[in-house]
Amino acid sequence: MPRAVVIANPTKFEDLGAVRRTVESAASAVGFGTSSFVETTEDDPGFGQTRDALLDGPDIVCALGGDGTVRAVAQVLAGTGVPLGLLPGGTGNLLARNVGAPVDDLADAVTSALTGVDRTIDAGWLLLDPTEDQLADPTPVVHRPANAHLFTVMAGLGFDAAMMDDAPEGLKGTVGWAAYVMAATKNLRGEGFQLSVTLDRVKSEPVTARTLVVGNCGTLTGGITLLPDAVLDDGLLDIATLTPKSLAQWAGVASTVLRGQTDDGPSIERRQGRDVVVTVSPGQKVEADGDVLGLATRLRLVVDPGTLVVRVKRR
Repeated sequence: MPRAVVIANPTKFEDLGAVRRTVESAASAVGFGTSSFVETTEDDPGFGQTRDALLDGPDIVCALGGDGTVRAVAQVLAGTGVPLGLLPGGTGNLLARNVGAPVDDLADAVTSALTGVDRTIDAGWLLLDPTEDQLADPTPVVHRPANAHLFTVMAGLGFDAAMMDDAPEGLKGTVGWAAYVMAATKNLRGEGFQLSVTLDRVKSEPVTARTLVVGNCGTLTGGITLLPDAVLDDGLLDIATLTPKSLAQWAGVASTVLRGQTDDGPSIERRQGRDVVVTVSPGQKVEADGDVLGLATRLRLVVDPGTLVVRVKRR
């Protein structure tokens, strides 16, 4: 009998026992024996649990939680060939939305993950305050240094990360995605910062920015597309630099994004590349798939083509 491991974030559910019964019932219905149902902890959001799960040779490892749980499980599964199953339990569920996995019905998501088809996608790696050696290395994440963080959807700094940081878990659990809207409103009048970007070894002119987002895919909750050219398996990262200086210019950025415009407006520039080095002054908050990693003055973001296998719904 094929075997699945479920890595579950217990903070996302009021009745984890009922959730577990739903998962086990749906798995049994399609001939799977759930070999283990492992909970994440405050100290470990899924990295160690996934490493332990791989020791038993599972057929699939499923992340049951939000984007942070998915990111932790995916970081360990990257390069192993073991499929990642996506079971919704968070506010965004952004990777699931971008691959067309079910996000509103847990039993349906389990069935999709266990009976679907495998899709190979890229991932991005973010190096927080890289060393000079890591900046010069053409393959800086081969040995998975401690300052390397995988992202499947998007990473960002400045306004983007501040918005993530100011949307508390309790509020997200109560009002959902609106928590991010409230956090965004709080940070709209923040100060800009000096931003320098080197894309595929070509340096651009410094700008005063409010945020920079680097994405592996481009669709947010509600079908909003921030990065219209982003494709999960094209071997590229998509970069958006936002430079609004007033609320009116923020409104222009919002209009560009909400209308799905592919042409950049006066306060938004979008590019593509494989290797992005970012320098900021003063230091800014940094996030990867919604997890705020801390403050940094320099980042390197690189694409890792075809490193992750995701189980998606059979069409």
